[in-house]
Amino acid sequence: MITSTATDAAPEFGATTRRRDWLVAYLFLLPFLVVYLVFLVYPLFSGFWISLHDWELVGNLRDYTGFANYQDLWSDPLFWKTIRNTCLFALITVPSMTALALALALAVKRPGRLFAILRGIFFASSVFSVSVVTLVWRMVLDGDRGLLANFFRSVGIQPIGFLGDPFWAMPSLAVATLWWGVGLPMALFIAALNQIPQDIYEAAELDFASRWKVLRRITIPGIKRTFVLVLVLQIVLQFQMFGQAQLMTKGGPADQTRTIVQYIYDTGFRDWQIGYASAMAVVLFVLMFSISMLQLWLGRKED
Repeated sequence: MITSTATDAAPEFGATTRRRDWLVAYLFLLPFLVVYLVFLVYPLFSGFWISLHDWELVGNLRDYTGFANYQDLWSDPLFWKTIRNTCLFALITVPSMTALALALALAVKRPGRLFAILRGIFFASSVFSVSVVTLVWRMVLDGDRGLLANFFRSVGIQPIGFLGDPFWAMPSLAVATLWWGVGLPMALFIAALNQIPQDIYEAAELDFASRWKVLRRITIPGIKRTFVLVLVLQIVLQFQMFGQAQLMTKGGPADQTRTIVQYIYDTGFRDWQIGYASAMAVVLFVLMFSISMLQLWLGRKED
């Protein structure tokens, strides 16, 4: 009888322990869950609800209009131009940022004080605010008194107004963004490269494998998940580009650098059309979410 009682009590004790563990886990999760619901989920659904209204920033106008704002977006040429500008900016910066970060990670992932200093230098630019970055690059790219303009004059070349030229304005913003944001993906790549066993590289060296073959057959497959992570992060970040265009070109010349986030800002806080701006924000969210999910799906399919 004693043995039977102990045996029956064991499952009950195990179930109680599991329930307690689940309760402790949910208690630890609760603060993050509250923050996630309040600052991410609620604003998402609230923004969609506002996009269905003619909603002014100041005043009591809250007229329900259904999908009228989305219909207006379909026939808004400036909206489509900002979408095109944003996609062009992301098309320039995302591959360039990923490739440059990987190249820097491979170059400075070596022991020694010099390479530690170089890693710190390359990462330092990412801690600057966007106002500091744009101020520095305006001093470099200004067509009248900029650093490059003075250099061109010294060698007898007519200076180029990079920020005022329709062709050069967007690449100029891309260069400033690359200089500013390359530190974080470089650090991610360095962390991923350090996880690859050195035995594999030693075996490849014994087989007289070329550097290109080592990169293609060992390094890239070994950091594939980090590679996908960097791509997704850069897609999300670059589609939200705002400060560089606002402070360096103000969307010009002729709206050639006006991005979707800048158009949302002007519509909501300058024109007070919060409903229309929210509709654009919902479209931007769907666009970023779709591209990110596609990238993740392609990465899993390759795995």
